[in-house]
Amino acid sequence: MSTPQFAWMQRAHHMGQLARGGDARWDVYLEVAPDTDRLAVRGRIHFTAGERHRESAWIFLEYSDKDIRERFQDFSAVELWNLLESLSP
Repeated sequence: MSTPQFAWMQRAHHMGQLARGGDARWDVYLEVAPDTDRLAVRGRIHFTAGERHRESAWIFLEYSDKDIRERFQDFSAVELWNLLESLSP
């Protein structure tokens, strides 16, 4: 099964995959977008699994795309799972 394409993917970096057990597998993306009001860059995390999609609020605000990617690296797999579970309906 291929992953559907979302408009936000144009501004996103694939950051890896979360896997738990045999069938719980989510692709993790970091979307970045300019915040012209603050002359900065903002970011949020997207999780996709087939047709399923969850996204965080804009949780990063940094000077550059690189700074956001570095901040993202501070998240452990457990923290990402906790974020994903908090976004589930």
